[in-house]
Amino acid sequence: MTKPTNTRIEKDAMGEMLVPETAMYGASTARAVANFPVSQLRFSRAFIKALGHIKAAAASTNAELGKLEADKSTRIQHAATNVAHGLYDDQFVLDIFQTGSGTSTNMNANEVIAYVCNQQGVANIHPNDDVNMGQSSNDVIPTAIHLAASDILIHQLLPALEHLHVVLQDKAKENHAVIKIGRTHLMDATPITLGQEMSAWARQIELGMARLKACLPRITELAQGGTAVGTGLNTHPEFGKRMADKLSKIYGIAFHEAANHFEAQAAQDAAVELSGAMKTVAVSLVKIANDIRLLNMGPRCGLAEISVPAVQPGSSIMPGKVNPVIAESMTQVCAQVIGNDAAITFGGASGLLDLNVMLPVIAHNLLESEEILANACTMFADKCIAGLQANADKCEQQIEWSMSMVTSLAPIIGYEKASAIAKQAVAEGKTVRDICMIENILPQDELDALLDPESMLAPHNK
Repeated sequence: MTKPTNTRIEKDAMGEMLVPETAMYGASTARAVANFPVSQLRFSRAFIKALGHIKAAAASTNAELGKLEADKSTRIQHAATNVAHGLYDDQFVLDIFQTGSGTSTNMNANEVIAYVCNQQGVANIHPNDDVNMGQSSNDVIPTAIHLAASDILIHQLLPALEHLHVVLQDKAKENHAVIKIGRTHLMDATPITLGQEMSAWARQIELGMARLKACLPRITELAQGGTAVGTGLNTHPEFGKRMADKLSKIYGIAFHEAANHFEAQAAQDAAVELSGAMKTVAVSLVKIANDIRLLNMGPRCGLAEISVPAVQPGSSIMPGKVNPVIAESMTQVCAQVIGNDAAITFGGASGLLDLNVMLPVIAHNLLESEEILANACTMFADKCIAGLQANADKCEQQIEWSMSMVTSLAPIIGYEKASAIAKQAVAEGKTVRDICMIENILPQDELDALLDPESMLAPHNK
């Protein structure tokens, strides 16, 4: 092989490969670079962090079990920990759309760690024999998915949702006395308070958090220790448990060795479950964001019952226009999460016999959904919900004008007569109160009591 300038020759089981002189990876990674020139998508920081911690924990475990020399273990642990901390992220160069097991990226990690160790010129560390000892891509990559997903869920997404939940609860309490007209089918309904409407939003987020937390027992199970097909060939019987214990200490999360290694490698049901829970949260957030956009509509020719913070000019042609851009950003994130869930669902259904072969695309979409949803929830809470203001005067005007105020009269005067009053009010451009007074439907004090919007906000037996 002729060696061009600024390259070096590396060898693997398939022969020689040219590698950039500055690259820390070897022949296996270089082959994958050439084989998969599909996109600009690469594995995320959280995933590379997980790979680094897996390799460090494996070196430590193998040394404890008498499988790896102490000096090699120390050097691998140091290099792998630096991988986990992001020192070599630029060396993780492979496309997401690669071998379905993620073998190329596992070897990318093995080669980078071995290269860093060998640059010290003391130990001849082999990427397969030493860095990958007791492991297979088939258990490393599923383990990395679960580690990274659990890390983001516990340390980013759930805290962001909790923050949003608190802000929504506070805003609901703040507006508990602002009475407005309710709407069903986007048509006038009976009165409700703005706080009551907002309490529904807060409860949706509360339930979303519960759904996500319910996934933790499955997403914290680790495939490590199953090696190629789940049998644990070429590793120590205690390897899986020891790895789970070490990774638990590193992440501060209670991880457990998979109850069934065959399931842990043949399927990705826990990832599908977590994605489904995130999809439900995304659906909730679309509902909330769209409600805010509708209530904010105006400011003069729409509902205008609330005003959201003005964070930027809304138009390049219409001066003074301000749009609900934070809510719009939120719904776009949710669309991406819902789309990611479709890819994850298909990926989860693509397990073939003893291995799921859509691991990279599952990893990419699952971790992206967690990260963008966490960031968007914080943005939504701080830049939209926290500064949202009720337009109480407009709410009060809408109540009196609504034909649905007649609902409280129906138990007294009957459905048919109440319906006729509503139709007459619309036809004549008058309020329900006006028609009742003109037609002398009820005594004034009884009419005032029945049409008091506060009396319509909760059940009563009168």
